[in-house]
Formats: sequence, structure tokens, C-alpha cells
Amino acid sequence: MTAAKAPRLAPTLTWQDGEFLKHGRTHRILSGSIHYFRIHPDLWEDRLRRVAATGFNTVDTYVAWNFHEPDEGSPDFSGRRDLARFVTIAGDLGLDVIVRPGPYICAEWTNGGLPSWLTARSRAPRSTEPVYQDAVARWFDVLLPHLVPLQAGHGGPVVAVQVENEYGSYGDDAAHLTWLRQALCDRGVTELLYTADGPTEVLLDAGMVDGTLASATFGSRAEEAHAMLRSRRPGEPFLCAEFWNGWFDHWGENHHVRSPESAAATLREIIDLGSSVSVYMAHGGTNFGLWAGANHDGRRIQPTVTSYDSDAPIGEDGRVSEKFGLYRDILTPATGRTVDELPARPSTGARHAFSSAPLSRGADLLSLVTRGPATRAARPLSFEELCVDTGLVTYRSSVTLPSHDVHLTVRGLHDRAYVFLDGRALGTLERDDAEPAVLTLPGLDAVAELTLVVEALGRVNYGPLLGEHKGILGGVQVDRRLVHTWDHHLAALDRWDVHDLDGIPHADIEVEAPADGWLAVPGDGDRFVWLNGTLLGRLWSQGPQQRLYAPAPLWRPGANQVAVLDLTHPATYVEVHPDPDFGPSEEYVESLPTGVDASGDGAALD
Repeated sequence: MTAAKAPRLAPTLTWQDGEFLKHGRTHRILSGSIHYFRIHPDLWEDRLRRVAATGFNTVDTYVAWNFHEPDEGSPDFSGRRDLARFVTIAGDLGLDVIVRPGPYICAEWTNGGLPSWLTARSRAPRSTEPVYQDAVARWFDVLLPHLVPLQAGHGGPVVAVQVENEYGSYGDDAAHLTWLRQALCDRGVTELLYTADGPTEVLLDAGMVDGTLASATFGSRAEEAHAMLRSRRPGEPFLCAEFWNGWFDHWGENHHVRSPESAAATLREIIDLGSSVSVYMAHGGTNFGLWAGANHDGRRIQPTVTSYDSDAPIGEDGRVSEKFGLYRDILTPATGRTVDELPARPSTGARHAFSSAPLSRGADLLSLVTRGPATRAARPLSFEELCVDTGLVTYRSSVTLPSHDVHLTVRGLHDRAYVFLDGRALGTLERDDAEPAVLTLPGLDAVAELTLVVEALGRVNYGPLLGEHKGILGGVQVDRRLVHTWDHHLAALDRWDVHDLDGIPHADIEVEAPADGWLAVPGDGDRFVWLNGTLLGRLWSQGPQQRLYAPAPLWRPGANQVAVLDLTHPATYVEVHPDPDFGPSEEYVESLPTGVDASGDGAALD
């Protein structure tokens, strides 16, 4: 006898005549984007309180699949990955929650949130390809039991769930979108479902799903976006699912900002249209470890910096900006409240005073990255073939060099190689998709040991190169001759613990009590920085970012150890600062037609 299927609960949010209804009463979604995976879990409540104090009645967050399941078959929802705890805290503070489970999220997050073990074997991610959909189905089987009980229909705060993310900017597999929607429903999602795309005909038509609210993502020209949505979906309420009030940075660029006046003017335009909105980001947070993604300009990779401050109204370390006050004045009347009814303007947390400490001498780079057993192969293996997601892989082989100079050519380099000959540093090769990477080797008339320390930068998170592989994807040549028989040493830096940090230069910082700080490592160099065993992220001397955020929960009273692995020019000391330094700034201007994705490589700056 087959058990009767439970009746489907009615969604909390509905719409009628172009307006949202919540429990049958007119309602506006006034949301701020905030990502639990970019915030230390001890600070979740603090940051959510600040979002509530800005005047928002809702928060929305992506779910980063690769953050929860970096190793296939071992999903983790504990500690800093406790999504249910984050959602519950938001609900306890009186905030509704919108969840954006992907499985693809973009978000300037490495590989757009997709696990590298999946894109290692999927030839067509974000499509009906069975390899991809089977993996997504298994992931949803694990993820949704954490979210379904938190829906508003079950007494929780979750009022809406996004179907995929800006699919119209990527592909046209309508059957895949329909499958994703049904996959959510089959696993118990009963609240409002919606899609989000740039407000152009091309992007909307490829990204919309029947029976699902269509929303728009943009940074300006709200009236144009409003008219476009009305032309495609008459009668639906207008929701700006991402209002880009700031911007992210790539290494080697200026720090992007958006003036408070410009951002507030567009937010007011959206509100004056009677619309709903989610501000992206309300609080950006940090790409701790090696989670920062990358874009691609058609020839070279553009890795995203460690900071995800995004010039948001609530800064990376929680301090509030001028935008915060302007937004309170705009958002509060739209909820029928007064500013006096909001939580008080939050104060800035305790911060460390300036200090500095010398770095100890450490072992040389090659000794540090070649510890442990090697994997031997006839040709260079990719990161995927070696089952490593990110960090460093050291490739080592013997080469016979003539008495005259020769050219070393590395084909398919993803993304950067530090070249050594008999242990001596010769130079650095950069990825260039138009030309192979080439360096001159000196004539030795002898057999020499060639070593390439290859660094994987952030995986592309947007566009057709999503899911591309890392390492050496082609061959290595000395003039015309291919080099064979390689030893591979893995250094998965994001998984190193305090024992792996032995031998790395470090500085001891004494503090009286935990507080926020910003760490700087003066001098030229491309570095990784750890605080008390936690990898804070990359810090490149080219900037724009000059200091890494070190949140209070990572500090302890007394001695604190800062470890620095430098790939180019060893540093001599470390500084602690009370304030950030994001580098020289540049005003963000959305200068291409409405609908270009701010999370991708198609947006422009004037």
C-alpha cells in the first residue's frame, strides 16, 4: 500500500496585481545580501544585527557547494559551514531569509561554487548532461533537508528560494532549468521560487522558467529594467534580486568604489517604483583561504583579491559607512517604520593598535613545497589528475642542456609557474592563452634539475571558461624537445595545519585581548599569510589590497603567530594595523547596456 503524499504547503510570499503579498497583506522584500561562508561564524550574529539596523527586513545568501563538499561524498554542515545555524540566527533577529542554493552561484567565488571534482569530469556543467545532473541531485538530497524545515511554512524564516543563478548569462538549456525547479520542489521546497537575470530580452528569455517569478540584476537604470520585466512578465511584482551598490577587485587593478550619492540615488529610484530589492552586498566579508574566484579577459586570468568588502554599507570588519545612514533613511519608510524603531546604529568593534614584529628565517621555498611523497608520470599532470583543488603543485624533472641558451616552453599553463634550475630561481611564467609561456634557460652543457612551482589562481567563476582545469595542461619543451618523466609534489595550502607550517617564516605578535586587526607584509612579493594556523588568503604586493583582515575570533591573548609563505621575495617583518588599506580607488560606473552581469567579465568601468 502506497503512503499518501503530504499536501504541498502554500508559499508565504505570493503576488497579485504586481505586488508581493505576505500572508495576504501587501509586502516589500527589502533584502541585504550577506554570505555566511565569507564571515567567521562567531561574527554571524553581529553582522546580521548590522544588516537589520540598516533597515532591511530580509537577508539573502548563496550556498557554496564546494565550501560544503570539497571532497566528493563528504559533505560538511558543521562549524563555519553550519548553514542552518546562520539562517536560524537571522530568523531570531526578525529577518526573513532568501536562500540561493545554486548549484552554481558565481559570487566571485572559486569555480562559481561548483566542486572541482565535479568539473574535473563534467564536460557540460549547468546543463542536462547526466554526469552533472546526477551530481546535483545527490547534492540536493544532502542540502535540502537542512533548509526545508527552516521554511516559513514550517515556522522558519526562509520565504524564497532562487532557481539557479543568472542562467541567461551562460546558456540556453531550458530543460535543465525546468529540471532544477522540479528538483527543488520534489525535495520539499514550497516557498516562493524565482529566477534572476540581467534585464535584457536575450538574458531574460534564456533564464526564465514557467511558473516561476522572474527578477532582474543590475546596478543602474531601474526604470528601464522595470519596463523590460513588465514587458516579459506583466502582472508580476518587480524585484531587483541584485542591486550592485559596490564592486569587487582583481589583483593588479584599482580598488572599485561607488559613491554613496550614486548608490543611494539608484536605491531610491527602485523604492520609488514601489519595487522590492536586494542590495548586493549589504556586507561583503572576506574570501578567506583560497576561495576567491577569477574572471578572464579573453587572454589572461584575472584573480579576485582576498577582500570582498565590495564598498558595502557594512564594511569587511563590520564598521558602517556613509551608505549605511543613507540606506536607513531610504529603506525605513518603505517598511512602515521610523528610524527610531530600528536597532541603534552599531558601534565599531575593538581594534588592535599598530605594531610590528620581525619574521624569522625559514626554510627555502623548494624545501617547503616538496615535503612528502612524489607522484611520478611520463607527462605533467593537471591538478585534477592529481586530485588537488588549489594551492601549489611542484613539477620536477631532469633536462639535458646544451652549451648554448635554449627556450623553455610551457603550454597550457594554468596559471603561474616559478621556475628553478638546480635550485636557483630563474623567473616567473604567467598564463597567456594567446601564446605559450616561454623563458630562456642558460647553456650548461650538462644535465640539470628543472623545477616548476605552479600556482593555481582562483578558478573562473563566470562565463564559458567555468570549470576549466589547473596546472600544466599541455607539455613542457626545451626548444623542440618534450620533457618527460615528472615528479609531482602537492602543497594544498588551504588544508595545511600548524604542523605543515613548520619551517615557514613567522612573526610572534603579542596582544592583550582579541580584537580586529589588519595584517600587512611590507615589501615586494606574492604571499600567503596565516594567523594562528588559519590561512587568511593571498596578499600580493601589486595590490590594490595592501592589508588582510584578521577578525577578532582568530586572535588569542598573549602570543599570536603570523606565518608568511613568500613565492618571490622573502619579507622581513609583519605589521598589524587598526584600519584597512584597499589601495588606490576608482569609481565604479555601469557603462554597458543594462543586464551585463556584475559578477562577470562583461561589465565595464569608465
